[in-house]
Amino acid sequence: MLKIFSSKQIREADRLTIQKESIPSVDLMERAAGKCVDWFTNVYSTDRPVIVIAGIGNNGGDALVMARKLSERGYSVKSYVVRFSERFSEDLQINLDRLTDLGHEVTYILEEKQFPSISSDTILIDGLFGSGLNRKVDGLAELCIRQINASIAEVVSIDMPSGLFSDQFTNESAAVILASYTLSFQSPKMAFFIPENQEFLGEWKVLDIGLDSGFLSAEETTLHFVDAVDEYRSMFERNKFDHKGHYGHAIIMAGSYGKIGAAVLASKACLRGGVGRLTAFVPHLGYSIMQTSVPEAMCVVDDYDQFLGEVPSLEGYTAVGIGPGIGVGKKTKRMLRDLLSKVKVNLVLDADALNILSENKDYLKSLPPNTILTPHVREFERLFGSSKNSFERVKLLRDVAVKFKVIIVLKGANTAIASADGRVFFNSTGNPGMATAGSGDVLTGIITGFSAYIQDPLVAAISGVYVHGLAGDYSAQSQGQSSMIASDIIANLGKATMKAFKF
Repeated sequence: MLKIFSSKQIREADRLTIQKESIPSVDLMERAAGKCVDWFTNVYSTDRPVIVIAGIGNNGGDALVMARKLSERGYSVKSYVVRFSERFSEDLQINLDRLTDLGHEVTYILEEKQFPSISSDTILIDGLFGSGLNRKVDGLAELCIRQINASIAEVVSIDMPSGLFSDQFTNESAAVILASYTLSFQSPKMAFFIPENQEFLGEWKVLDIGLDSGFLSAEETTLHFVDAVDEYRSMFERNKFDHKGHYGHAIIMAGSYGKIGAAVLASKACLRGGVGRLTAFVPHLGYSIMQTSVPEAMCVVDDYDQFLGEVPSLEGYTAVGIGPGIGVGKKTKRMLRDLLSKVKVNLVLDADALNILSENKDYLKSLPPNTILTPHVREFERLFGSSKNSFERVKLLRDVAVKFKVIIVLKGANTAIASADGRVFFNSTGNPGMATAGSGDVLTGIITGFSAYIQDPLVAAISGVYVHGLAGDYSAQSQGQSSMIASDIIANLGKATMKAFKF
């Protein structure tokens, strides 16, 4: 799991690294650019021309180091400095001198007409601005960005696509490089997880440039990137003499007339999540369907035939999952209200349970601490209100999780999990093929299953989201994204669990 640092924190890490290693800043720049060059040479061959576009700051210095090193490795490189100010950074000037001392010509761009023509097979290295950008790009730099975007060349941006803010929303009218690849130093940036930014970032990579490990380990941040969950392996390991009682007893409350399939999907996923025992609580009409479709689960039925209107006895259960396909009828609403007052174990709310909450906001005050809510964006907005942009939505997500002392799984690309203590975890697994009916029911089942035997509901939520996404990735490999269905995700949960926890 990676920490997501602000640009200010990374600058402090730079400073401490320079201080502790007793090296000049230009040497750290050499190291960082060297990592970029190593990545570049593994991706692009020497038969493609390279154009380097540098700004006047340290991001430009990184670009000029790349120009020098790539030239040494046999690439045909042309270098340009966009001179939108006469105030060159000290490290930029050092690397400019080093480059020209080797006989490498550097061309200054003082006006738009001096911008070079770019062939279709060119690789352009963007070193105009990095993560330290603090105002909207304008003037000559803006004109250059728009020229680059008008070309069809592949663009590799150093640290950040120029014009994109790393820690705040970037206005949609701003000039921002459309990168093919973004090479981020040391950690991902918050901007990488904002939907509005995806067209600018291309495929992003994190390069370890050896910043002070002591500082990075101790430095606090509320933002994390979940690129692995094997640190939780011990919670999921099984011992030789364990029995089903060790792995909890979950109850899935789901389904209504025409939507018993939601109960089937959630129940199957819960079982694949490793729960020791599962009871499905469904309307009376769902009994034969559940007994036939999910024989491994016990089945308890409501007195009502077509919907859930009662709270079953909760004795003996270690986790409760409710919501898939239950509808929003009057008696079902009352049932949910009563459930919230009675449940004393880990609780997962999804789908129609969330829709009922959005229509009855006073229910939010009754949520037990660390209840897990799993809304998609529209459900989240109905619950907590809309936001001007995705940066604001993440802030709202964190605020309401803290306010109501709950865990919120905001589903989408890089699903965000907000904890009751104000931390946010962005998930790395999953793909667009998972935007299919029933996928959310599967996630509810997995998290409920994990919650039944993992005492920490946050770990259950983070791990459940990661495994769900990984199973979706395996499904996409075999079925293709457009042909995936929710049952494919369930079929790959075993493989995903073994991979996730390194079993």
